[in-house]
Amino acid sequence: LFPPTQEIVSGESEEENNGVNLMEFSDEILLHILSYVPCTDLVLNVRRTCRKLATLCLDKSLTHTVLLQKDYKVNKDKVKQLMRDIGKEIYQLNMAGCYWLPSSSIDHIMRCKNLVKLNLSGCHITSLHLSKTLSTLQQLRSLAIDVNPGFDASQLSSECKATLSRVLELKQTLYTPSYGVVPCCTSLEKLLLYFEILDHSREGFMLSGQLMVGESNVPHYQNLRVFYARLAPGYVNQEVVRLYLAVLSDRTPENLHAFLISAPGSFAETGATKNLLDSMARNVRLDALQLPKAWINGSGLLQHLKFNNPFYFSFSRCTLSGGQLMQRVMNGGKDLKSLTSLNLSGCIHCLAPESLFRKAEDDIDSSILESLVVSCCNLRHLNLSAAHHHSSKNIGNHLCQLLARLKHLLSLALPVCSITDVAANMEKPPMQSNVMPQTLGKKVRIGIQTYSNQKPHSSVFWTLMGSLPFLENLEIIGSSFSSAMPRNEPAIRNSLPPCIRAQSVGDAEVAAIGQVTYLQSLTLAQLPNILTGSGLVSIGLQCQHLRTLSLANLGMMGNVVYMSALMDMLKHCKCLRDLRLEQPYFSAGAQFFQALSHCSSLQRLCIVSRSGTLQSDAVMSFMANCLEVIMCHMFMGESLTVCKNLQQSLVRSFQADRPALNVVIFPLLHEDLTEVIRDVPMRHLDEITLFKSRVAEEPPNLWW
Repeated sequence: LFPPTQEIVSGESEEENNGVNLMEFSDEILLHILSYVPCTDLVLNVRRTCRKLATLCLDKSLTHTVLLQKDYKVNKDKVKQLMRDIGKEIYQLNMAGCYWLPSSSIDHIMRCKNLVKLNLSGCHITSLHLSKTLSTLQQLRSLAIDVNPGFDASQLSSECKATLSRVLELKQTLYTPSYGVVPCCTSLEKLLLYFEILDHSREGFMLSGQLMVGESNVPHYQNLRVFYARLAPGYVNQEVVRLYLAVLSDRTPENLHAFLISAPGSFAETGATKNLLDSMARNVRLDALQLPKAWINGSGLLQHLKFNNPFYFSFSRCTLSGGQLMQRVMNGGKDLKSLTSLNLSGCIHCLAPESLFRKAEDDIDSSILESLVVSCCNLRHLNLSAAHHHSSKNIGNHLCQLLARLKHLLSLALPVCSITDVAANMEKPPMQSNVMPQTLGKKVRIGIQTYSNQKPHSSVFWTLMGSLPFLENLEIIGSSFSSAMPRNEPAIRNSLPPCIRAQSVGDAEVAAIGQVTYLQSLTLAQLPNILTGSGLVSIGLQCQHLRTLSLANLGMMGNVVYMSALMDMLKHCKCLRDLRLEQPYFSAGAQFFQALSHCSSLQRLCIVSRSGTLQSDAVMSFMANCLEVIMCHMFMGESLTVCKNLQQSLVRSFQADRPALNVVIFPLLHEDLTEVIRDVPMRHLDEITLFKSRVAEEPPNLWW
């Protein structure tokens, strides 16, 4: 806020030069500016600058809600001092993902007597610490916690249970089969469950989905309005979630308006779940719905469910046809202005009138998409990835042209083959993937002039990008792409070839993304026609708000053809915080890390590369120069010895000054990769290390 050498004595003091004196701004403007400063800095540092700021930093608008979830510089001493200074003023406290703080830090929360909302997901906390803390928080109404092995509900005091009985919203992440604190929460209106239980223990023993002794108390769902369950892969997670659902099947809450279950793979329907769905069809009207694909495919469930003012639908990986979607869900194309988020990822037939005799690669029916766009005109989040949505040659009916009408879109996920300009490509000879561009093998200065005329601005994808002024999150992912590092399984050694329609998508389409001025998150995966990566430079220059970048399998798989352009791009990404790169034969050397050092805001780096190499000295130098980096994950082709030595050096050199530092350097194809992955903090694993489509993954504002 001020030059380090300048000492401000009074808020009324004036600058000796003609510069602007910050203290002359109104309190309203100063409060707005201060709202962007981490609360720990406000209370522990800025407040001591001058009298005026000392008063403003303690304003209720700044102390009412304290967000520590991505304040990676906070440590146990700062938490202690923060709670001493403003504990009584805090009504909402978010410490989600503060995995580096010891469980003793949680004890200081007892000073926050007026706390209404508390998020401790990802924090180290025992049953006894939880009991001690919650016993003093009589105003608490919203709680998020993890349930780890060793959790014992019998250790919760009567005062703690009294607090839990008043909790209306509970988010619970389970790492062991348990009801957790759900049976104590007798007034629940919103229940969010994340099942992260592994099928095997570290010793290799098979785990059971049966609940532990003393966990037989029945949850209370009578007031439930929102039920959400997200399952990680594994049969144990499925067994445990069925125990939670068993109570719902006996009596469906009358006020239930959102029912969502996200389950990967096959999650078979049982008699109990069928009874639950039948009861829901008779007794409730929903605003949000997501079900496992096996519960929807081949059933007439959707035509019996009733909806009120739906704001979220997810039919991910279902075999619904476009005709079924429009008739059973979209009311025959009638007005659905309330719908703001729609996830159709993996719905290979959702834009076709029927699916019985249709091939996944056949052209879409543009009239179905047009009806969807017209009836859901207020969509803000749309996911059409993991499917072949091929537009016909008819002019004006291209998928990109129809989606351009959705002016309110904030996030969009599309398959690569869907953005191909069919009419334009008919006039071109087919791409020969074995022909290398002449520019490769020598250094070429990449800039605007090298790609501005690669594609006419009238291309359908260029028009789409220019038509979405508010877009913040964009994913362009190959329909057959699969990450080399899936969850709970060995690394994938081979990948499927890209769709034939995707063969022409390359640098020009990437350059078109540069029009999206306010883009914050970008994912590009399996774009086969990337020849130089020149479009990346356009994005770096024009998308100055970009915070998250994920690139995977661009161009030819045997050569990182876009390395020079990537390094040029990174020099302009001053706001970039998260970078994920997945590319075979990637060389993480001195030049790459020197370019990456220009990303002064970078916090998290993940590189996944089969047969990739790294330079240990370059990594050490990069970490020394980039002081904000707290996560470094590299899964490469180096030996286990090289990886372990580098990891130990990084931890030894930087852990003391960066309490949140998380370093994993490990061979990608090593048999123990899954054991290493299980120790990665869930925040990093879920947000960056594992590749997935995140658009419309959950309802908007599911949790604060």
